[in-house]
Amino acid sequence: MPLLDMGRRLLSRVGCDCPLCGARVAGARLCPGCQADVTAAPTGAPPRCPRCGLRPPAGASHCAACLGEPRAFSRTVAAFDYEPPADALILMLKTQLRLSMAPVLARLMAAAVRADAPLPAGILLVPVPASRASLRQRGMNPAAEIARGLAAELALPVPSHALARRRETPRQATLGRGARQRGAAGLFLCTGRVRGRHVAVVDDVMTTGSTVNAAAHALLKAGASSVTVLVAARTP
Repeated sequence: MPLLDMGRRLLSRVGCDCPLCGARVAGARLCPGCQADVTAAPTGAPPRCPRCGLRPPAGASHCAACLGEPRAFSRTVAAFDYEPPADALILMLKTQLRLSMAPVLARLMAAAVRADAPLPAGILLVPVPASRASLRQRGMNPAAEIARGLAAELALPVPSHALARRRETPRQATLGRGARQRGAAGLFLCTGRVRGRHVAVVDDVMTTGSTVNAAAHALLKAGASSVTVLVAARTP
């Protein structure tokens, strides 16, 4: 067994500290109190838009953007909003390179899926491919690490290299909404067998939805039956 995979398995079994409060927990996870704080909706907040995961105005079932702008994906499940203290979990994985955060995030996402609605039987989990610059900087793809943990939690397959980037793009964090949409258009190519299959695109954070939408377009073009988006965090 590769050392990295062995390390991932050990992280899920041995005792460790809750990454947010330091309480002792069994395995790579949050303590019950921190998990409740991270996943709880703000007081009085309406349910998320089922299409994109944003919280629409009270009384609306879908957000205005989804009603006015068609999206290639049909559903989004987000474990929590990308704001303190939950955003620290993402930053630990992406900037501190703490691989132990991937199974923590995967467990939160699996719980969100179970609380939302069942996924189609046999759905494939496809992580958003990282850029070459990101891979050089981090040595890993956060979305792929999360997808691996989510596959273990939900007993679902993760096909290798189902999506590929056609080109490199600037860091999304430096771009506005319009620039993100233009940069993501036609960004991905489906290189796996997805015809007739339901597919779930997995990513760490969804901000404008441009990246996952581009991934969904590529998968549908390759014959996927439908595309769901599974993210750890949704930017409010």
